[in-house]
Amino acid sequence: MDQATLLARLESHRTLTGVPRDQLAWLARVGQERIIEPGMVLTPSTGPVRGLYIVLDGHLLIRVDRGSGPRIVMEWHAGDVTGMLPYSRIKGPPGDVVAEERTTIVAVATEDLPRMIQECHELTAVFVHVMVDRARVFKTSELIDEKMSSLGRLAAGLAHELNNPASAVERSAKMLVAQLDAHDAATRQFCGLNLPDDQRLTIDAFRRPSAEALGPLELSDRQDAIDSWLAAHEIKGVDVEPLIAAGIAPSDLDTLAGMLPADKLRIVLSHLSSAQGVRQLAGEIEVAAGRIHSLVAAVKGFTFVNQQATLQPIEIGRGLADTVTVLGAKARAKSVAVAVRVAPGLPAVDGYGGELNQVWANLLDNAIDAAPGGHVRLDAASENDKVIVRVTDDGPGIPDEIMNRIFDPFFTTKDVGEGTGLGLDISRRIVQRHRGTIDLHTGKGGTEFCVTLPASACRPSPPAPHETR
Repeated sequence: MDQATLLARLESHRTLTGVPRDQLAWLARVGQERIIEPGMVLTPSTGPVRGLYIVLDGHLLIRVDRGSGPRIVMEWHAGDVTGMLPYSRIKGPPGDVVAEERTTIVAVATEDLPRMIQECHELTAVFVHVMVDRARVFKTSELIDEKMSSLGRLAAGLAHELNNPASAVERSAKMLVAQLDAHDAATRQFCGLNLPDDQRLTIDAFRRPSAEALGPLELSDRQDAIDSWLAAHEIKGVDVEPLIAAGIAPSDLDTLAGMLPADKLRIVLSHLSSAQGVRQLAGEIEVAAGRIHSLVAAVKGFTFVNQQATLQPIEIGRGLADTVTVLGAKARAKSVAVAVRVAPGLPAVDGYGGELNQVWANLLDNAIDAAPGGHVRLDAASENDKVIVRVTDDGPGIPDEIMNRIFDPFFTTKDVGEGTGLGLDISRRIVQRHRGTIDLHTGKGGTEFCVTLPASACRPSPPAPHETR
């Protein structure tokens, strides 16, 4: 199209509304009209970005696959501007910029941008505003991608963590129903004996909570001894395992046999066995339910659910413990031993708990991946009004050739679907937002990430120092 027609189209361009006509005329003289056919790539993700592009009509977009399928992260229609903008340091987009339909653009070469900045001040200001808005959109998209990826990893781990105690509750509850029926029958027979008070008191002494667990060899020996005793006394139909769990030994059976005939002894032993069986199953349900409660409490603490997203004193030790809990399944799956050590009297830090826990989760997640079958240590200490958290693994270390890229957005050594390449970049942003620093030390003996945060001016009483594994 000729310059007059192009100038008229630029004057009606939504983004360029209000730009002086002489500056739009400069665009019409310098810019080149280009037609991008459907499916063509305007700018590859590998770069470089060769110019500023003013979209006159059509549709451009970027799709990015973070492992859950391609997703549109940015798109442009008639009236939009993209490409290299004034003062931008962009090297390449997060994905290929592709024409979704036949698209007409005006391209201004990168080498012409310095002259535009000097000669077209109002036009430059418009493009700078576009650049700021674009950066905000990209940053929001990155945060969403990383949060969704982190949420998926945590959800998978927690589903596994919760499945075991939930299955235990279901299994024990079903067994408890059957055990209660057996206990009712055994209790009716026991009550029918009409034993005198002294005998009932002696029998009641054996209704005790589970005794200290025996080792495999001791357990086998105890079972053999009781089986032999019952066989010698011709007593059948008694479940031996609950009796052993209650700590009953052959000497106890001798005591009962000394005051009861064999027919009554069988009924008493069946009653004691069924009662102990009920206690065992109820205890298993209690332990499993307690595990579920602990996991839910850890998740609530990790996410700071039901707490306002405001700056407040944060106990680092609690956050590290909650993080280890929610990533415990992954650590066990990779046979990684995780230890947490929090120094006594560790001061709080002023911050946003959920964001700091995201940092610990990213660092711990990477450390577990780096050291399968190895060890990871989380240490928290204070020094010169600073709180220092170190996440250390004994993996092979980070190769020299990628050291300078480790904090770059979208850079990852993991397979597709296992990482977004945003975890460390976002962790650094969060730490900087908290007026802290994050450093990296690596070698053949492992890798250490060191996060330094200013201690809170308001120091609540910290929890007792602890070490967890």
